[in-house]
Amino acid sequence: MSEDVPTFVNSQPDDTGNSTSTGQSSNNMLKGMVVAIAVAAFFAGYFAATLTDSDGITDEQMDMIISEIDSKVIIQADENPSQAADEILLVSLDDDPIKGSPDAEITIVEFSDFQCPFCARFYEQTLPLIEQEYLDTGKANLVYRDFPLQIHANAVPAHIASECADEQGQFWLYHDVLFERQKEWESIPRENIATILIQYSEDLGLDRDEFESCLNSNAMSLEIQNDYQDGVKYGVRGTPAFFVGNDDTGYVALSGAQPFEVFQRVIESKLG
Repeated sequence: MSEDVPTFVNSQPDDTGNSTSTGQSSNNMLKGMVVAIAVAAFFAGYFAATLTDSDGITDEQMDMIISEIDSKVIIQADENPSQAADEILLVSLDDDPIKGSPDAEITIVEFSDFQCPFCARFYEQTLPLIEQEYLDTGKANLVYRDFPLQIHANAVPAHIASECADEQGQFWLYHDVLFERQKEWESIPRENIATILIQYSEDLGLDRDEFESCLNSNAMSLEIQNDYQDGVKYGVRGTPAFFVGNDDTGYVALSGAQPFEVFQRVIESKLG
């Protein structure tokens, strides 16, 4: 089992042997685009105001702002109350993209990060088998929810771009491109990331003006923040993270890039 987990400083063990830590955020500001200071703010469970380069905010000032936020951000691994043994785990699908039949008996909710290498491994190795066995047969569907990690500098821009593609009905095609070409864009300096994200949209035949306008607004920042906060509420601490089930029987949590056989066992146990 492998997963990407956030990196923290000042880590101290909590009562469960896990860590309670102060966040160390990355500056995920996207040059020429309006984005929320979401990476640091997400870990605190609140939303920071959006800023643009046109406001005269330099990279150095942005680093200072994020550092100041980081100094106030503390995640308690046990801050969410534990679920009673006789309660079933329910997970919101929000209004996020769904792959497969909406009427399928089983739903797989994935909290993922486009820059996460283990998420890419799930996409390459496990998802095709799940599609063939369960999505294509109408037994299950997959819902993708945003969980960009602070340790991935280009994750937030990529997630914003995917949401903009979703506005044109092409989320899953853009989702595939981001994972398949992850090595191409993951280390690009932030002043150049917008160019390649726009190029991907053009390659897929999306309307460039509409896509670029979406990138240059803060319209998608709240959607990403809401997904992230839901993930934290459900106990997600790294990516990929999955919840498999339905509202009738509840959901089973799976962490990391699990092999197909693990998903198969859970899905089969849930099918009526």
